[in-house]
Amino acid sequence: MSSGVLYMVATPIGNLSDMSARAVETLKSVDIVAAEDTRHSRILFNHYGIHPQHVVSYHAHNIESRTRELIAELQRGKNVALVTDAGSPGISDPGAVLVRDAVAEGVKVCPMPGASAVTLALMASGFPTHKYVYEGFLPRKKGRKTMFESWMNEERTIVFFESPHRIVRTLHEIQAITGNRRVCVAREMTKLHEEFIRGEISEVAAELEKRGEVKGEITAVLAPF
Repeated sequence: MSSGVLYMVATPIGNLSDMSARAVETLKSVDIVAAEDTRHSRILFNHYGIHPQHVVSYHAHNIESRTRELIAELQRGKNVALVTDAGSPGISDPGAVLVRDAVAEGVKVCPMPGASAVTLALMASGFPTHKYVYEGFLPRKKGRKTMFESWMNEERTIVFFESPHRIVRTLHEIQAITGNRRVCVAREMTKLHEEFIRGEISEVAAELEKRGEVKGEITAVLAPF
């Protein structure tokens, strides 16, 4: 029996209308959907009338056991779709491990296009996009200073994720090390309160500080040196 296919299905990062027709049809047809949070994914499934044959959780806390189970199902000829809570699976989530093991076992991997907070933030930043560095979620403590120091002479645009509760402090720390460069803080992209705050780091930090509390998903883009 030939092995099944692992589909990497991108899901909306906010606006549910950003789901492709191909992605919907794939989720309707596969044997198994592996979701980061099955409760969260049910909202999307209900919106599009998707009734998966079988749904399992796949996240950082069950990555080893679930990866083995899913690889075994793929080897039995089952088709599996991997989805994350928002955006493209395998980007800053455990999906990369499943892909790695699937490739090692000769399983076909089919990535499907869709929403990406990284790409959207770059598109709206106004900064050069022909070369960029994606840093993912910033470390909370160990390694922060070293990372920021590595950005001092970076000639590529830098993209990273940060908690809304830490973004102001992070901007001040970056400015202290790299200087007062331009930044674009993207907040709640594709959602009702979508916002792009652009300017020098000091200006953007001051604007956010005035609000008292910053809410929503944050993607930040730092202009090159």
